[in-house]
Amino acid sequence: MERTVALLGPPGSGKGTQAERLRDRCGFATLATGDLLREARRAGTDLGRRAAEYMDRGDLVPDELIIAVMRDAIARLDSEPILLDGFPRTVAQADALAHALKDRGRELTAAVLVDVPDDVVVERISSRQQGRKDDRPETVRERLRVYHRETEPLVAYYAERGLLRRVDGALDADAVEAAVRAASK
Repeated sequence: MERTVALLGPPGSGKGTQAERLRDRCGFATLATGDLLREARRAGTDLGRRAAEYMDRGDLVPDELIIAVMRDAIARLDSEPILLDGFPRTVAQADALAHALKDRGRELTAAVLVDVPDDVVVERISSRQQGRKDDRPETVRERLRVYHRETEPLVAYYAERGLLRRVDGALDADAVEAAVRAASK
């Protein structure tokens, strides 16, 4: 059975960078909810328009929209190792993921938490200067507030199942990569 790893952490923790590295160096197919949602938004799909309303406010996109897009993406990757970047974000999404994986004859191998302090996250995202509405400091703080409220229960969820692995995301990218690779086995 191919590995399936969930990469968890706040926005700006470096999940995307680490996902790219694992894709390029370890052959993971990466499924990034943020990328999938932005693609749908740019394409002007119904899902993209609905998701944009939440994204622009810094809110999490509702579970039913996220689950639908992820279930379809997972179904296309039966024979590849999968790295989930930004999914799941809630316990309900984690339960839906477990069912979606089981339907495909898979299970989650590890949930790797890239842990970064809030002040480092605000600095990282605000200094990106990509011109996105969700990169402004006030929006970043709101995203972090939502993250702490909605996403942190996953830590206990995955810890109880023996799947949680923590890495220090405030280290340099190479050190984080080494820790994530070790935690993903």
